[in-house]
This record gives sequence, structure tokens and C-alpha cells, in this order.
Amino acid sequence: MVRTIAASTLALALLGAVAAQAAGDPVATRKAIMQSVAGAAGLSGAMMKGEVAYSPAAGKAAISSFNAAGHTFGDYFPEGSQAGDTTAAAKIWEDRAGFEAAVAKLADAAGAAMQASGKDGPADVEAFKAAVGPVLGTCRDCHQVYRTR
Repeated sequence: MVRTIAASTLALALLGAVAAQAAGDPVATRKAIMQSVAGAAGLSGAMMKGEVAYSPAAGKAAISSFNAAGHTFGDYFPEGSQAGDTTAAAKIWEDRAGFEAAVAKLADAAGAAMQASGKDGPADVEAFKAAVGPVLGTCRDCHQVYRTR
């Protein structure tokens, strides 16, 4: 139980870090958003593998992180932000429509997961897997095309 609460707290803290980023630095902001997604993905994977006891609250926290990222992440790729310490592939700016479609797919999958999770989160790990699986699939697909490493 303590591990589940700690994992949920971590996911929410990472999401809070995103809000604290300066709006003037899109690279730092998108890195912070991806850190929150990585935390949510790590928690999700651990719960799906049985390494961390599943709880609806932790599931809801992870899904909430995915949802927040899905609805904000695409805003932090303005022209000129492809330079510097970033893993964003040049393909993002070369194929803007494709990238925007990938971000929209994440937002749709995360929004569907939010709806499926209800007020209290998915009732059990199987419901969580069903809700989160499509979200993680969109992450994988996007990283294969729009991430350099």
C-alpha cells in the first residue's frame, strides 16, 4: 500500500513539475512533460507486471498524467525549438501534420482512458490494462518516428 501511494505521489509530483516550467523555454517544458509521462509509464508498467500492487487511485493518477500530456505536449514544438539539448527529431518540423496527428492520437487515447477509468480509477488491473494499453501504444508509435533516441 505504501508503495502504491508513493508511486501515485510521484506521478502527481512529476505532473506538478511540468506546471512549474517557464513558458519561455519550450524544450524544458516538453522535457518536463515527458518526465511526467515516463513516471506514469513506469508506474503503469510496474502495476501491469505485478511489481507494484494495483490500486484504482494509482491507476487514475497515471492516466491523469497521460491525459494532461496528451492535451498539452504538442504546444511546445514551435519553429526554432529543434536545436539544443533535445531528443525531438527533425521529422517533427518536416512533417508537422503527421506529428500533430500523432499528438492528437495520444490525446484521444488518453481521453478515452480517462473516461473508461471513471471517477475513482479502473476497478482492477485488467481494466487498467485495457484503458492504458492504447495510450502506451501511441507513445511507442510516436517515439519510433519523432524521437532521435
